[in-house]
Amino acid sequence: MQAARACQILPTKLQTTASPPKLAPPTYNPQPPNKIPLALSITAPPLEHTTTVQEKKTEDDTVAAFWDYQFLFVSQRAETAEPVTLRLVDGAFPHDFPSGTYYLTGPGLFTDDHGSTVHPLDGHGYLRAFSFDARRRRVEFMARYIETEAQAEERNPLTGEWRFTHRGPFSVLKGGRMMGNTKVMKNVANTSVLRWGGRLFCLWEGGDPYEIQAPTLDTLGRFNVVGGPNTPPENNRGKRIFTADFLDVAAQILKPVLHGVFKMSPKRFLSHYKIDTERNRLLIMSCNAEDMLLPRSNFTFYEFDGNFKLVQSQEFSIPDHLMIHDWAFTDSHYILFGNRIKLDVAGSMAAVCGLSPMISALTLNPSNPTSPIYLLPRFPNSQPNRLRDWRIPIQAPSQMWVLHVGNAFEERGENGNLHIQIQASGCSYRWFNFQKIFGYDWQTGKLDPSMMNPTEGQQKLLPRLVQVNINMDKNGNYLKCDTSELSDWDKPSDFPVINQEFSGKKNRYVYAATSSGRRQALPHFPFDTVVKLNTIDRSSSTWSTGRRTFIGEPIFIAKGDDQNEDGGYVLVVEYAVSAHKCYLVVLDSTLIGKHNTIVARFEVPTHLNFPIGFHGFWAPD
Repeated sequence: MQAARACQILPTKLQTTASPPKLAPPTYNPQPPNKIPLALSITAPPLEHTTTVQEKKTEDDTVAAFWDYQFLFVSQRAETAEPVTLRLVDGAFPHDFPSGTYYLTGPGLFTDDHGSTVHPLDGHGYLRAFSFDARRRRVEFMARYIETEAQAEERNPLTGEWRFTHRGPFSVLKGGRMMGNTKVMKNVANTSVLRWGGRLFCLWEGGDPYEIQAPTLDTLGRFNVVGGPNTPPENNRGKRIFTADFLDVAAQILKPVLHGVFKMSPKRFLSHYKIDTERNRLLIMSCNAEDMLLPRSNFTFYEFDGNFKLVQSQEFSIPDHLMIHDWAFTDSHYILFGNRIKLDVAGSMAAVCGLSPMISALTLNPSNPTSPIYLLPRFPNSQPNRLRDWRIPIQAPSQMWVLHVGNAFEERGENGNLHIQIQASGCSYRWFNFQKIFGYDWQTGKLDPSMMNPTEGQQKLLPRLVQVNINMDKNGNYLKCDTSELSDWDKPSDFPVINQEFSGKKNRYVYAATSSGRRQALPHFPFDTVVKLNTIDRSSSTWSTGRRTFIGEPIFIAKGDDQNEDGGYVLVVEYAVSAHKCYLVVLDSTLIGKHNTIVARFEVPTHLNFPIGFHGFWAPD
């Protein structure tokens, strides 16, 4: 096991199918070919012969763009159990940068050694840690696979060989057992990371978090969020039920089937959590496994204090079929955007038989022209919350599928009226597709960048940053709800983040990943730009990477002695796929849109170059 943890790369090769003549991929890696990590199986697109210079440039860029996209999802089998000092290649270590660790998690492996590929959302969790040592003015890097139960089964600890046995919700195994394979819920702990109460966790959408030992990044095992010794007595836990009897019967039948056959956890914890800095509380949310197949949704909210003691929990049963990935909170509410779904009978039959991904059992439900927003009482005994029926959603005037939430806050006027604002990224129901996220084609196991880059006239369907305003009177009666662009920046954007000290409170600034639009063949995704939005005057400013270089989610790091909301730094990982390099970039948040935005850039060693990450967390020392 120790040998498998050593920092090394196993001899592998890039798996591709035959490409059309004269369309070989560009050279990406200075290492010998047998040192290139495994990638998804891919084929360059066929292009017609052209003669003009402009057409030739367009053809070349299309081919390069195709391969650039693939190399964002190259598997990385190397780990480093010992810290590696990153080389400073630009700028200087900022003199006022706090000591701490930036954790970034995401998928690390997409292709096994037996011909199977998986959707990026099903890739095994790969945790990266960038430790900032302010005293010695250096950054150290570590990367380890999270040793989940699925990882232990699918990876040989002695040889490093991988063989996928779990399908995962978004994948079908071509090189493994298809028919009758009930290993679906593959908890890969690859979506987000959290440090709270002195403990480090990696989370996934659909199961218990995995606890990680800091600073070694050893996996300690699954963490039982609820039901432990810190669970409060029953009379301290609120529960609200609104459901028909036949749904309760159906739920009781489905529970043992889903858990016993498909190994689904009864409580599916969401990967997105919230931190109430005012009360020093961690807020986590779960849903019931059987609600994936029933026309209702049960959500339980848990609040923990700084010592990880459960302070309160509440369950809400909503009479609508919803799928929630991210959510919001204010001083007195939990807020859910009603992403509406429905059961696909034909798709569910194919999924159960292993002929299509399990997610094909569900499809979007665009039957309503509006977007329901549920305002759930965080403290139900408070006077305003007792007056309003939370089961009746607020209807936002436009239809929108919400992906991520940057912030939400509420303000009460002198007359007692309540104003709630939510800042989020949302897309059209016409574009969002469970089975094709990131352009993955489960039938071929390949990635198609065109799904994330639709043709002209369709870009308005892509994710963009919006602001939702809700007004109610002092008794909680609905007055008005409107939706608008968050700022003058109108290009597709996602991953909105803020200064966490303002979480749940009124904020001015939002930072997000977006695209400059300068790449003709990849105009919208992958992202190559950080945008800073001013929600008050609705202005925006940007910083962009170099050519054929992309970024992931930005994260804001506040300066300890700076009281200004934007007084700090923005961290973002830069993927220079043409050079097969990763860099950690430090930006001055106050200088975004101006000169000298880059404070420092640190290079990750080429042999530890990693695929695109999902969500990160800054943990100060």
